[in-house]
Amino acid sequence: MIDPQFASSFYFDQRLNIDAVKLLPGEYFVTTRDMVLSTVLGSCVSACIYDSQSGVGGMNHFMLPKGENDQGLQVECARFGSYAMDILIRELLGNGARKENLVAKVFGGGNVQRAMVSSMIGSQNTRFVKKYLAERGIPILAADLEGSHPRKIHFFPRSGRVLQKKLYVSRNDTIVEREQNYSRLLLSEAQPGTQPGTCEN
Repeated sequence: MIDPQFASSFYFDQRLNIDAVKLLPGEYFVTTRDMVLSTVLGSCVSACIYDSQSGVGGMNHFMLPKGENDQGLQVECARFGSYAMDILIRELLGNGARKENLVAKVFGGGNVQRAMVSSMIGSQNTRFVKKYLAERGIPILAADLEGSHPRKIHFFPRSGRVLQKKLYVSRNDTIVEREQNYSRLLLSEAQPGTQPGTCEN
């Protein structure tokens, strides 16, 4: 049975002429295959981490830096950055990557939700991912973070190549609405009574 947090939306990208998988908020994916991982980011952040020597790479898509339950335990849900980063690195190492070879490219963290600009969720995610990678000695080779526009990312995990397109169209209602709905869900998951391991998709 596939882990519900593990991306499973496979398709063939006609434009890039390659097998692909689309990541939604709270998902991650690790592979050794020659394929592309894609996602659309608003205030969320995706870390693209890979080991070019072994050809293992992966990406996550998280919405908030961290979540804890009423017992102070980390909520094991990949919509939270602390867990999303931990599990991505764990899966990379489990698939043959070497920690000393890992490098990262990070994207997203735009402050695109009008209702949440005051809390600067995108900036919080940006600070978190930079601090997390620095503490673990994983260098950031490229980054495009914050700003006011969503981004579409295509990551080629075997080579580490990334294609990014900023979405300047004025109507990004779908992205904003989706992130607002997930944000409400995340806040409820972090309330007292949440059990470790809870992650409803």
